[in-house]
Amino acid sequence: MTHTSEQQLIDWRRELHSWPELSGYEVETTARLRRWLQDAGLRLLDYPLETGLVVEVGQGETLIALRADIDALPIHEATGLPYRSRNAGVMHACGHDVHSAVMLGAALQLHALQDQLPGRIRILFQPAEENATGARKFIHAGVLQDVQAIFGMHNEPGLPTGAFATRGGAFYANADKFVVRVASPEQGVDAILVASQIIQALQSLTSRSFNTLDSLVLSVTRIDAGQSGNTLPGEAEFGGTVRTHDKQVRAQLEQRARQIVEQIAAANGATATFSWHPGPPVLENDARWAQFASEIAQQVGYRVQTAELHLGGEDFAYYLQQIPGAFVSIGSASEFGLHHGGFNPDETLIAPAAHYFTQLAQQALQHLNARCRDAILS
Repeated sequence: MTHTSEQQLIDWRRELHSWPELSGYEVETTARLRRWLQDAGLRLLDYPLETGLVVEVGQGETLIALRADIDALPIHEATGLPYRSRNAGVMHACGHDVHSAVMLGAALQLHALQDQLPGRIRILFQPAEENATGARKFIHAGVLQDVQAIFGMHNEPGLPTGAFATRGGAFYANADKFVVRVASPEQGVDAILVASQIIQALQSLTSRSFNTLDSLVLSVTRIDAGQSGNTLPGEAEFGGTVRTHDKQVRAQLEQRARQIVEQIAAANGATATFSWHPGPPVLENDARWAQFASEIAQQVGYRVQTAELHLGGEDFAYYLQQIPGAFVSIGSASEFGLHHGGFNPDETLIAPAAHYFTQLAQQALQHLNARCRDAILS
């Protein structure tokens, strides 16, 4: 990439950063992306999408996909940057503006090479990753039709710029939520006391009822009860999140948590309801594509390592339930982590990452074509 085009990608990222939009409301973000891509001569595909868009380059039957997410978070920005968010209380605190700039760069490079491409690359600019609805909407719209493999990324603030990590198999966790409502039909039963007993039991559940080697986290993140300083509340509500990388553990935990809630409430003369809200499933990379992605990263100069299990949720997992592929981490060296008002990724990651995905896409097409030829000859 030339210096000018690198700066263009950074400028686009900064414009997206200045005007962040929440999940499902990425109207202006979509308009900006559409304008930049159309001005560059890329072909937009027509899907029934309210926000987000899809472009495609190349020709032929072999088809892979690249994905970027485009939504922001309800977080007040505290970076003090000149291009900080102009939408109060909304911020690209997860780096989806960076991901969009990376895939814009890859789209432009692949478009310039499209006459030489041994197939097609479909590039997804997906909305609503943060509330885990965007990938499913894209799948329902048909964006994966005929796609043979898919690749995506997330910037990783804990890794230095120039570092790359992924792993085969389970990578990101499922991210489920739960809500418990405690009610005391009898006078004198303290709903807060009952709720606190349930919380203590749930917090110890992960260490006492499951193997300590299992990757499992249960966190109570909110509680609401009482309005008066001298009256026992009759109701209490709390909620939280559960993260694990094992499907069986996930199912067992829901069942065990429900039992604890109901039994402790009954023992105290109260009633309780337990509602479970499934989030994105475990993100499971195809082992061969994860290895392939790492090999290409090493070729283009990344410092490659095996990723640790990640306890964050990621709706890219829904794509990988449909077709094989790999999700990767690219170092962004931010002092503050994801979902923090001070999050500030190193923008110099954008151009090298765009080059990486350009190379990955080309070589993935070549690999699929070679595999097809080998299958025919055998």
